[in-house]
Amino acid sequence: MRLLKVATCNLNQWAMDFDCNLKHIKESITRAKEAGAVIRLGPELEITGYGCEDHFLELDTVNHAWECLKEILLGDWTDGILCSIGMPVIKGSERYNCQVFCFNRNIVLIRPKMWLANDGNYRELRWFTTWKQKDRLVEFQIPLEISEALSQTTVPFGYGYIQFLDTAVAAEICEELFVPNPPHTELALNGVEVFLNASGSHHQLRKLDLRLRAFIGATHTRGGVYMYSNHQGCDGSRLYYDGCSCVVVNGEVVAQGSQFSLKDVEVVVAQVDLDAVASLRGSISSFQEQASCKTSVSSVAVPYNICQPFNLKMLLSSPQEIMYHSPEEEIAFGPGCWLWDYLRRSGASGFLLPLSGGADSSSVAAIVGCMCQLVVKEIANGDEQVKSDAIRIGNYTDGEFPTDSKEFAKRVFYTVYMGSENSSEATKMRAKVLADEIGSWHLDVCIDGVVSSLLSLFQTLTGKRPRYKVDGGSNVENLGLQNIQARIRMVLAFMLASLLPWVHNKKGFYLVLGSSNVDEALRGYLTKYDCSAADINPIGSISKQDLRTFLRWAANHLGYSSLAEIEAAPPTAELEPIRSNYSQLDEVDMGMTYEELSVYGRLRKVFRCGPLSMFKNLCYKWGATLSPTEVADKVKHFFKYYSINRHKMTVLTPSYHAESYSPEDNRFDLRQFLYNARWPYQFRKIDELVQELNGDKVAFKESGNLETLGGTAGVGGMGVVAAAAGDPKAGL
Repeated sequence: MRLLKVATCNLNQWAMDFDCNLKHIKESITRAKEAGAVIRLGPELEITGYGCEDHFLELDTVNHAWECLKEILLGDWTDGILCSIGMPVIKGSERYNCQVFCFNRNIVLIRPKMWLANDGNYRELRWFTTWKQKDRLVEFQIPLEISEALSQTTVPFGYGYIQFLDTAVAAEICEELFVPNPPHTELALNGVEVFLNASGSHHQLRKLDLRLRAFIGATHTRGGVYMYSNHQGCDGSRLYYDGCSCVVVNGEVVAQGSQFSLKDVEVVVAQVDLDAVASLRGSISSFQEQASCKTSVSSVAVPYNICQPFNLKMLLSSPQEIMYHSPEEEIAFGPGCWLWDYLRRSGASGFLLPLSGGADSSSVAAIVGCMCQLVVKEIANGDEQVKSDAIRIGNYTDGEFPTDSKEFAKRVFYTVYMGSENSSEATKMRAKVLADEIGSWHLDVCIDGVVSSLLSLFQTLTGKRPRYKVDGGSNVENLGLQNIQARIRMVLAFMLASLLPWVHNKKGFYLVLGSSNVDEALRGYLTKYDCSAADINPIGSISKQDLRTFLRWAANHLGYSSLAEIEAAPPTAELEPIRSNYSQLDEVDMGMTYEELSVYGRLRKVFRCGPLSMFKNLCYKWGATLSPTEVADKVKHFFKYYSINRHKMTVLTPSYHAESYSPEDNRFDLRQFLYNARWPYQFRKIDELVQELNGDKVAFKESGNLETLGGTAGVGGMGVVAAAAGDPKAGL
């Protein structure tokens, strides 16, 4: 047996906070060494933080990374342990995203990333270049100040692996695992047994399985030990990096870290037998054949043994069942941890939420409540950092600290019901009951006086007073009256967030939380600069359907039973008067259901469908119940209001990223915001196809072969099957 103990980790780094990041790196190395590990893997760009973005273009960022690496190497951190540390490196005139391998106070190899992530939320090609010289290692001149301190002037740089006396180790950095021809294939044929994947992978609902299947597949037929390390937490942006560092041996997970946690450092250790890797490879004839005619990869020789012989005191890590969270748990824990990081790092004293008693704001309230529960639980488990942050934010004194989530919520969470003459008693009571269950400091405010004052001012200026549509007013008047209420609530929310801490003799300010969901953003079903305008929004990239499922889950699992009644109520903005024969409903206003919106969103973003392609695919999806004309009308209606309202995405509150079809305009979904909302060419093509299809149906009917348009194949080569699933605010 060749026994090897390895350690990987989740680190909660903060972009550009070098002190914080260096502290976490050192702590993770210390814990790895205490556990007896001889390999320690950290996440991608861990010294700087992954989310530095254009700060990577600053020489200071690269220089500070070298200074931190020097501090690690001058101490005893790397004595007897191979440490893979992520940082940016400039070679010549190019900037590379690198893993720096350090062992016994020396830099052994600098491995630049060869394939960069450059889609979705990733923009690595903006800051880095790819390493293209795969055929050899080159000499890298270590910066003078660093080389003098280390007494080392050069180091091998490029694509290669480290050859110890008893095994071979190599890096495969994040995106490289997912390319068509990943490096681990070639490296395995060259005898590499241990693969180190440093990653900066963010959370997205239902994404973890895709990631884990990639690790399993990398070693299932080739053999090997696959180590994965990831960031965990909010490092300063919309993304939450969801950890789940793990070790996979021959296609089986033997160690797995948490996906969501408040911990700053989590180290995952595994004891593996490398002879099991050699045995599997030797049993696969095709592997042997391909290895015999492989393309050689350069290596760096390190004359040390890092494995241990057979020893009954060293227990092997056994395969374990993979831990997956349900989507409802992901919605609770991901945004909950993200909010905690944002709160403790922003200098704020808590959150303020306009709580309407509806599904969306109640979801946000439940997530904050979950955050409070996580904080109290982590303190009870002995996390001193969480305890210290909670004492500071909650303004505890005399040795006190949070022991009850409701008591902690009372200190850090304000909820405000801002009712009007159009609000119902039912939503008012739901908001109050939920606030009591969570423990927030709840206020009930009537905004009618402010609305009336503004209308009187308008009447003084113009001589006219607008009326609601149900009272005989026009669409323009109706829209204006609704928007006044919505925008007053935004102004009042920010005023309360800034002044209520002062009223209660507390330091700092409160962050205003938004509560619009991804479907409303996609459709533009929100008033520009209403309560959707906030500091941050934990649900802005979550669908209405997922939120309703989350509410049912949270009613049982978080202890907020009133959420069941909130989920069952029909969604309504409550911006128009309630009459015996009229009650405002969201889906009626939008002219489409939330389920339909999810389908449109996935087709538009995930499957990259324009109007015509969407129409073709929905003919197959909905053709059993809708005619081509009806499908066409739905597609046109969606694209009309999507394009009219796209400008709202330019001022969308920064939202936790969770959904693959998010319309967020800042970096994920980059499109124009001024459209020809008539889509004349595209809609004409749809009309021509509708006419053709209707003609075909007539012909089929005459021949006695009429069939529905249901099915799974696409039209015109598309083959996309989407996942199941009179606007008063249009354009404003």
